[in-house]
Amino acid sequence: MLPDVVRTLRGRRVLVAALVAAVAVVSSVAAAAGPAKGEGELDLLEWPAFSDASFAKQFEQQSGCKVKRRDVGSSNQMVALMQNGGAGKVDLVSVAGDIALLLVSAHDVAPITVSRIPGYSSLMPVFRAPRFSTAAGVHYGEAVAWEQNLLLLNPKQVKPAPTSWSVLYGGKVGKRLAIPNNPLQIADAALYLTKSKPSLGIRDPYELTKPQLDAAVALLKAQKPYVSTYWNYAADEVDAFKNGQAVAGVGWPYQVLTLRAGGSPITSVLPHEGATGWADSWMLAAKAPHPTCAYLWLQYMTTPQAQAKLAVALGETPTNPAACAPMDALQPGSCAGYHLDEASRYASRIRFWTTPQTTCGWGGRRDCTSLVDWQKAWARLGT
Repeated sequence: MLPDVVRTLRGRRVLVAALVAAVAVVSSVAAAAGPAKGEGELDLLEWPAFSDASFAKQFEQQSGCKVKRRDVGSSNQMVALMQNGGAGKVDLVSVAGDIALLLVSAHDVAPITVSRIPGYSSLMPVFRAPRFSTAAGVHYGEAVAWEQNLLLLNPKQVKPAPTSWSVLYGGKVGKRLAIPNNPLQIADAALYLTKSKPSLGIRDPYELTKPQLDAAVALLKAQKPYVSTYWNYAADEVDAFKNGQAVAGVGWPYQVLTLRAGGSPITSVLPHEGATGWADSWMLAAKAPHPTCAYLWLQYMTTPQAQAKLAVALGETPTNPAACAPMDALQPGSCAGYHLDEASRYASRIRFWTTPQTTCGWGGRRDCTSLVDWQKAWARLGT
């Protein structure tokens, strides 16, 4: 069993879901999914708002598949509920890259047949066979939304505007940093070390040997005295920047848009070292009781209209670039705000979360550290 690390970072979803609650879906599931009829029910295990009624209702009407959802609040809870392939109680599960390969290796999810999802080819190329949900060339997930961990700054307080993550290390802005409270923050430190300390030989921020993990954790430990806020919810970081408790940190486009809407002078930077991020994917339970409805949903969720509504509800970026116009129709400026207008440039510089595993992806080595090792190291940091 994994140590309990709650994925409360996603709490901001329920706050923004109301923005689209009254918007009707204008796309037709029948047109997107074809004449196939499902079993009448679709059981989803998901992060909150991942099947928001603003776009799920029309799917139900067109497909005849009644959506039954169960929200979860942590990756550990999701892994536990997916044991034994979901035990015949789950059709699809929404998963980020931190645990996707855990579910694959446990055989709790089944491969998806891309040929059964005509809209799959409309996704950005980087999301058609991503390493975080692909094993031995086999597809296990359909990525529908993604997020960027960017450098957030108050430009009135941090001058000149930095272009490197180095501003977060060494006390350059005093005790005024806002950092995500998540073990995958270790990858951010490792990514910075690939450039600042190449002698460590870090090739991939998610494939760290024990000495490399120790170096990343040591960097985070040295950073800790300068962190005013280890945030669990996006709202926590928003508050920290609003009240001046933070002038720099790691955050998402959602926080930037929220702060700017409130009059705060916040900007975001994609540093020259690149950045980490994640994609949320739907994965098919190994013992899915309603596979036809599941595939109808997978096809529906590739459509620009459905992805636009999902993106605005979650505060994330769609994987289908054609969702730009529908996003702006729902929330003016959101396409550019979430960088969908520059999706290729951003995605090419993002190292997307993937499950840390003992088998390294390079050189045939088996001495890399696992997700459990990362979680224990983060717990010892005492955030």
